[in-house]
Amino acid sequence: MVRGAGRGGRGMPGRGGMGRPPFSRPRVLMLRPPFDLILAEPAFPRCKPAPDDSALTQALLKRHTELCPTPTEQAAVLSLITKLQTVLDNLVVAPGDFAACQLEEVRQVGSYKKGTMMAGKNVADIVVIMKTLPTKEAVEGLSNKVNEELNKLMRAEGLSPVTCASHERGFTVTAAAAVRVLVTTLHQNLRKLEPEVHLDYKVISSHLAAIRHSRWFEENAHHSSIKVLIRLLRDMCARHAGLEPLTPWMIDLLAHHCIMNNPARQALPINVAFRRALSLLAGGLFLPGCAGLPDPCEAAHSRAHTALDLVVSPLAPAYSDTPEPMDTDDKDEEGTQDGVAA
Repeated sequence: MVRGAGRGGRGMPGRGGMGRPPFSRPRVLMLRPPFDLILAEPAFPRCKPAPDDSALTQALLKRHTELCPTPTEQAAVLSLITKLQTVLDNLVVAPGDFAACQLEEVRQVGSYKKGTMMAGKNVADIVVIMKTLPTKEAVEGLSNKVNEELNKLMRAEGLSPVTCASHERGFTVTAAAAVRVLVTTLHQNLRKLEPEVHLDYKVISSHLAAIRHSRWFEENAHHSSIKVLIRLLRDMCARHAGLEPLTPWMIDLLAHHCIMNNPARQALPINVAFRRALSLLAGGLFLPGCAGLPDPCEAAHSRAHTALDLVVSPLAPAYSDTPEPMDTDDKDEEGTQDGVAA
């Protein structure tokens, strides 16, 4: 018997022998950033002057003018949301005999609040935070109360009545324009929700997130060029099926990044920012494994594109390599077949 062979000797997979497998460290997911020529410009100085982009700039500004809502649409939304805000604020301060639910706060959110509303889509959003749990009966009772109080105001001004229609997120008030009333509750109530009784947990959480998004946008994305780029990107997403999965929040963050995130910390021209947005999307900004854009309204290391699923639909092939047909005729020109005269 060889001394030490049974207790971790050389060549034996015992305690500390040479055959012991190496220590396996946990794999760290390294997210790669897409190549961004704007951020890398100091390392790639220009060899010639930038091309004249005046034609692109004029085309972008012209398209943006077409995407802006008309004064009539803006006036209709402003009138309706002002009246609705008045009714809801009264229910917060002095609910009276209204007992279907208790309201904590009312906040305007969405594209109307951010100043990025699109032409033909005169719809505003407002979030109602309930002190009580958001049962489906409570939402229905609030909808009926708002419908009653709003129509009183409309009749007093000689205007057409409004209608309220409930849905899974709250209810929508419709007149010459429309306002979606999105219902949520206090954060400490989220753990008490029951799927069969209350509104869906994900829906309620998304409404709380919408408040955070509007607050961040108001503080950080008030530059006019950001709003121009948002409208242009939303128009592209509406017209191209491949961009439809991008959420409004992802578009907001992308526009802010393309305009403001540069070495000079100055707003870039709209033509440069538009090219940059297309370059980043083509470079895989929102693909799996990419660093993407950090979500400033969520926990640390959270990325905006985690809202996307991982399903990829293959496109139609642009090119298929068809092999040339083989010559299967055994006869040659001299009339021979397999080397034998016919």
